[in-house]
Amino acid sequence: MEEGAGIRETREKGRRFVFKPKVCPFCTDRAEIDYKDISRLRRYVSDRARIEPRRRTGVCAKHQRRVALAIKRARYLALLPYTPDHIGPKGVFENKVVASKEEQSA
Repeated sequence: MEEGAGIRETREKGRRFVFKPKVCPFCTDRAEIDYKDISRLRRYVSDRARIEPRRRTGVCAKHQRRVALAIKRARYLALLPYTPDHIGPKGVFENKVVASKEEQSA
């Protein structure tokens, strides 16, 4: 019973988490959002290839709209994947192309 009381006391005393306001990196750096800048856009895409929400990235509403549009353009041009299945190890596709060329020449 004392363990439960101890848990309640710590909950009552509680440690409050103080939210640190996130600052938009595009506003502070005055950086332009470009669909060709894949390294910057990857920060705003999850490992499941989904666009991260504002509450997680800390981007302001104006720049979130622009980031989403840039990610969609990059996906359309095959610079970013639509699904996590398309993120494969580098060189796999190249090896298949090289192997098929060798088979044709033989």
